[in-house]
Amino acid sequence: MHQHLHHPPIAGATPDAELAGRAAGGDAAAFEAIMRRHNRLLFRTARAILKSDQEAEDALQDAYLRAWRALEGFRAEARLSTWLVRIVVNEALGRLRRKGAEIVPLDAAMTSSEPAIQAALADAPDDRPESSAMRAQLRQLLEARIDLLPDAFRTVFMLRAVEEMSVEEVAEVLQIPEATVRTRYFRARSLLREGLASAIDMTLADAFAFDGARCDRIVAGVLARRRAQDTAPS
Repeated sequence: MHQHLHHPPIAGATPDAELAGRAAGGDAAAFEAIMRRHNRLLFRTARAILKSDQEAEDALQDAYLRAWRALEGFRAEARLSTWLVRIVVNEALGRLRRKGAEIVPLDAAMTSSEPAIQAALADAPDDRPESSAMRAQLRQLLEARIDLLPDAFRTVFMLRAVEEMSVEEVAEVLQIPEATVRTRYFRARSLLREGLASAIDMTLADAFAFDGARCDRIVAGVLARRRAQDTAPS
């Protein structure tokens, strides 16, 4: 019986608790709305633990199916997002355990006497190829931001920070008061911080992007698997 045809439409502002109640009753559209609302948060949660896009997608789909089955026990006074995150974390950690990966709490790792753990913590990042590439990208980003500084600030910054000249030396070569050198250097650093923070924020957003295609793929996968489970002979 296709009862979902009689479910009322879902608005963008429909509360999580209402969606949860409807999904628990078998409303697939309500659960799809839940997935689309929380997909990015939950994918990033799984990705942070598993460090693999594909593993994170698979774990998230399994977690969604488990959550859908368990929705009858969800209590509306709790936040649905928190309840879902807990299920996703458990699924992701369970996958690590099944793969035989050792899960070491950070505080225990920091004080561990195990040579392998200490070697991993002490591993020199400068020796890694990806670190060299990252430094090159950061250098290009920094150079580009320095180029955007006003001329007077840029010159002071380059002489003080890059050439490591003293305040007195910069004042002498530019024939400006030492107080002006200090003011311009301080302002240049402030402008660079603001610019770099903005640039890094945009770069991070790109690095951890969650596009519509991934969202659609996860939703379609969960709905198809749920339909297959419901129609499979018991």
